[in-house]
Amino acid sequence: MGDAVLDQFVRKHIILKLRAKPNRLHQQAKRYVSAKSQAATLDRLNDEDWFTEEEQEIVRRGRNAKSHTKAKNTDVQTYRKSSGLEALLGFLYLENREDRLQALLETIVAAVEERK
Repeated sequence: MGDAVLDQFVRKHIILKLRAKPNRLHQQAKRYVSAKSQAATLDRLNDEDWFTEEEQEIVRRGRNAKSHTKAKNTDVQTYRKSSGLEALLGFLYLENREDRLQALLETIVAAVEERK
């Protein structure tokens, strides 16, 4: 669920900001939604103590959950970190915590854009 929430937000952001055509949209979106990008963002937010205790627990549970798929194009640790961030996004979405979800999505986008 969280990966879909992030992907939709990122694609809307790119369309509105860049007026990107479909192929460019896909290329740009990969920078935001890749496991490596998500893991780097998670590390940064952890360093900044961005998450509440409850959110840290959701991230931890998502990171440690048994995966039924194999990590593609990255190592297992990076894949698990990205799964933790996606778990939190899905949790915030399903719990209708719209303000916190919006803040997290905007922070993710800003973090990726700072790494350009």
